[in-house]
Amino acid sequence: MSPLVAGLLQVGILFAALAAAYRPLGDHMARVFQRESHSRAESALYRFARIDPDAEQRWSTYAYGVLGFSFVGIVFLYVIQRVQSVLPFDFGRGTVPPGMAFNTAISFVANTNWQSYVPEAVMGHAVQLVGLTVQNFVSAAVGLAVAIAVVRGFVRHQSDRLGNFWVDLVRGTLRILLPISFVFAVVLIALGVTMSLRSGVDVDGQLVANAPVASQEVIKELGTNGGGILNANSAHPFENPGEWSNLVEIFLILVIPVALTRTFGVLVGEKKQGCVLLGVMGGIWTAMLAVIWGAEANGIRPLEGKELRFGIPGSAIFADATTGTSTGAVNSLHDSYTGLGGGGALLNMLFGEMTPGGVGTGLYSILVMAVIAMFLAGLMVGRTPEYLGKKLGRREVTAAAVSILAMPTVLLVGAGIAAVLPGTREALNNPGSHGLSEILYAYASASNNNGSAFGGITVTSDWFQSSLGLCMLFGRFIPIVAVLALAGSLAAQKKVPVTAGTLPTTGPLFASLLTGAIVLVAALTFVPALALGPIAEALL
Repeated sequence: MSPLVAGLLQVGILFAALAAAYRPLGDHMARVFQRESHSRAESALYRFARIDPDAEQRWSTYAYGVLGFSFVGIVFLYVIQRVQSVLPFDFGRGTVPPGMAFNTAISFVANTNWQSYVPEAVMGHAVQLVGLTVQNFVSAAVGLAVAIAVVRGFVRHQSDRLGNFWVDLVRGTLRILLPISFVFAVVLIALGVTMSLRSGVDVDGQLVANAPVASQEVIKELGTNGGGILNANSAHPFENPGEWSNLVEIFLILVIPVALTRTFGVLVGEKKQGCVLLGVMGGIWTAMLAVIWGAEANGIRPLEGKELRFGIPGSAIFADATTGTSTGAVNSLHDSYTGLGGGGALLNMLFGEMTPGGVGTGLYSILVMAVIAMFLAGLMVGRTPEYLGKKLGRREVTAAAVSILAMPTVLLVGAGIAAVLPGTREALNNPGSHGLSEILYAYASASNNNGSAFGGITVTSDWFQSSLGLCMLFGRFIPIVAVLALAGSLAAQKKVPVTAGTLPTTGPLFASLLTGAIVLVAALTFVPALALGPIAEALL
C-alpha cells in the first residue's frame, strides 16, 4: 500500500469515527448542561464547598468565578512545584526553579501546557498527578463551561443570568471528561501505552524514563492540553506506540470540539446552526491538512523530524489536528518541517484555533467570529446586524472585537520585543527567516493556548519564562472575560423576529461569509510577519 493510500485510509477512518461520535456525544453534552438535578457526589461536593448549585450568576459573577478558580490553581501548582523535594515520588529531582515554576503553573492552568523543561528530569510523579493532571481536567472544563455560558447568552431572553460556573465546571469534569478518559486510558494501555509509578526501566543497563503515562496521555489529548509526561511527547513510543494509538489520539484531540457544534445546535433549537459551524471548521481544517501534507511529502528531506512508524501522513494529520485545536501535543518535530509545512501549522494557530479549536474555546471563538461576520454583513447592506435572533450593537461588537484582538496584540508585542533583544539570537538554533519563524511560533503557541513549539528555540531564560507566561495568561483570560460580557449582553435582549431582511445563517452564504471573515482577520493581522518568516523561507 502506498503512503498516499495509507494516509487517505487513516483520514477516512478518522472522519468515520468522528461522525459516529458526533450525535451521541453532542446530545449527551447538551443533556449534561440542561439537566436541573444533581448527582449525590455532586451534591456532596457542593455542600463541602458551600456552593448553592441552584443559584444562577450574572456574567460578571461567572467571570469572577473563572478568574478566581484559575488564580487559586496557579498558586497551588506553583507551590507544589517549589516544594517538590519533600513530596513522594520526586526521585531526587529537587525543587523546580522559580521562573520555570511560574511559567508551568500558568501554562497548565491556561490549558496551554507549554513546557520549558524536560518532564522526566524535572517533574516527579506527585507533581504530575496531583498538579498537572488535575489541571488537564479542570482547565478543559473551564473552557467547556465558558462555551456553554456563551450559548446560553444566545438562548435566553431578557435575563441577566448565564448559569452557575461551579455547576458547569463540576459537570464538565465528572460527567464528560472523566468517564471518557477512563475508557480511553484502558484503550491506550491495551495499545501499548505504559502506566507505571516507577521512575524508569532498565534496558541493557540503561535507565529509560517511565511514568504513569496512559492516565496523563488520554486527558492530554481529550482536554486539548498537549503537555507530555515524557519530553518526546507523542513521538515517544511509551506515549504513542504505533499507528492505531496515533489515530486514537488524533480522534481524542478532535472529538469534543467537533461534537460541541452538535451541542450548540441542540441548545439553540436548530441543529443546522451547528452543522454550518462544523462545515466551516472542517473546511479550513481539511484545506490546511492538504497544505501541510503536500508540503512535507514534496520536501527535500521528507522524513526529517518524523517517526518512521507514523510516516508523513500520520505526522501531517497529527500536526494539523494539534495546531487546529489548542492541544499542542506533537508526534513529530515541527521545527524540521518545510517552510510551507511549518507555516501551515503556524497559520492554524493564527486563525485563532477555531478549526475546530480547543475544548470549549473553539466553539466560543467561532461564535465571536460569527458575530463579526454578521456585523460586516450588516455594514454591507445597511441594516442592524442580527445573529440567532439577537441584535449586534455597539456593546456586542466591542466585546467581540476585544476577544479577537487580544491574541494578536500579546503575540505581536511579545514576539516583536523578543526579536530585538540581544539575548534572543543565542536562544535560536537557526538564523534568518527560520529563526524568526521560531520566535513567531513560540509566541503564537503561547498566546493561543496551544503549547507546541519549534524545538530550535531555547526558552529557559527569565525573559522567555516571564513573557511567554504572560502571553498565556492574557491570551487565555482576556478573551474569556470579553465573551462572557458578550453573552451577558445578548441574554439581556429580547428575541428579534425573523423578517425578509434577515440573513439566513444555516446555508452556504453564511458559511462562506464566516470562512472569509476568519481568513481575512488572520491575513490582515499576520501577513507581514508571515512574509518575513515562513513565506520567505518557503520561497528560498
